Amino acid sequence: MGDATATASAPASTKTAELDAPLSALGFEIEEVSPSRLTGRLLVTDTCCQPFKVLHGGVSALIAEGLASMGAHMASGYRRVAGMQLSINHFRSAAAGDTVLARAVPVHVGRSTQVWEVKLWKMDVSTQGEGPQIAEARVTLLCNLPVPDELKGAGESLRKYSKL
Repeated sequence: MGDATATASAPASTKTAELDAPLSALGFEIEEVSPSRLTGRLLVTDTCCQPFKVLHGGVSALIAEGLASMGAHMASGYRRVAGMQLSINHFRSAAAGDTVLARAVPVHVGRSTQVWEVKLWKMDVSTQGEGPQIAEARVTLLCNLPVPDELKGAGESLRKYSKL
């Protein structure tokens, strides 16, 4: 019980560093991890802004691809997955200092493909919940690919943090 409890209560920054180094490098914090839902948050800093001090659209796309890929990996039984298409619409901006919330859920989980929807919102500071939606992405992934022998342990961090 001790290991499971310690893992479940691990700081979000530690969890993110183990699960997705590029997201971690930008300051994204993964919170909920399961094959049916992933969530996280990002404090918008200069590191993830474009020159006009708003969140770079590529960072939103990175969040979408990262969360959808982790979810698809778990939902496929920890088989290798590969992104086939990413489509993202940006509705509003998030400025430096804003916190962005993200949630990824599966739309379709098939034997060979999965489609995930990822939504991003500015955090409402009064409720600490979802405020205005800033972006929505759809990620299509090829799944159930064989995992090369040298990468057999690639899913271990997800197994450690996942709520199955």
